[in-house]
Amino acid sequence: MLKIGLNLMIRPRPSLTSVNLVGRAMSSSQGEVKYDFESLKVTRPEEFVLQVEINRPEKRNAMNMAFWREMVECFQKANNDPDCRAIVVSGAGKIFTAGLDLMEFASNIPQKGDVGRKGFHYRKLISSYQETFSCIEKCTKPVIAAVHNACVGGGVDLVTACDIRYCSKDAWFQVKEVDIGLAADVGTLQRLPKVVGSDSLARELCYTARHLQADEAFQCGLVSRLFADKDSTISGALETAKLIASKSPIAVQVTKCSLVYSRDHSVPEGLDDVARWNQGMLQSDDLTTAAMAMMEKKHPTFSKL
Repeated sequence: MLKIGLNLMIRPRPSLTSVNLVGRAMSSSQGEVKYDFESLKVTRPEEFVLQVEINRPEKRNAMNMAFWREMVECFQKANNDPDCRAIVVSGAGKIFTAGLDLMEFASNIPQKGDVGRKGFHYRKLISSYQETFSCIEKCTKPVIAAVHNACVGGGVDLVTACDIRYCSKDAWFQVKEVDIGLAADVGTLQRLPKVVGSDSLARELCYTARHLQADEAFQCGLVSRLFADKDSTISGALETAKLIASKSPIAVQVTKCSLVYSRDHSVPEGLDDVARWNQGMLQSDDLTTAAMAMMEKKHPTFSKL
């Protein structure tokens, strides 16, 4: 059967070879991809599943400079890791995240220079921070957020870039930025209205910085499942990730790319996009493998991507 490589599908949307990924991860022939970070703890709790844990519990998982840099490195690696098909994001310690590390951020504010030059500095800084969460969306592996307790500021930016969101019953969400005198600028204003499907609610949360409790987050669609506590939330997320990882990696990753593309384009454009993907993907061995397993009433085993 003719095989057409995914990397031939060069389009202006998330691709299976996006954002300089090749140099970041070792191929399977070279051994397992290694993840070694200061602000993140990465483990492999299930076959083909990564758990990425924000690992600054002593600082309430506040997002410092290392975090903003390492999230991009981590998800670029994961995107090119053949042993990763789904990812769970969680937080170490008592809360998911307190958001931006304000003390460290303040220490990096330029004190000299005219307004124009400072403006260029901030533009570059904001763009780099935006990539910290956009890289989750660009990663073709589905990402599940497992939230417990507080998810503040940048935490909302993070989870709205994820594919699936679960939370514990003690979780709460806050678009905190207006309370510290700025507009959210790394994804919440762009993604939250589309995630919850209510422009009115999204504006209320962003204008008032009020707490959105777990039950309301579930009702409005910010999260799709509620769990009793942190441990059961993470277990539920890992179970879903394990199920996703058992599916054809080609089918799952093309599905994510198409969903992300279609969100920001018209229905005809989305249909054309998925047709372009599937002109190659329908020739994949995974289609035959899945069909044979179904007929034989067995669980299919798909080769690494």
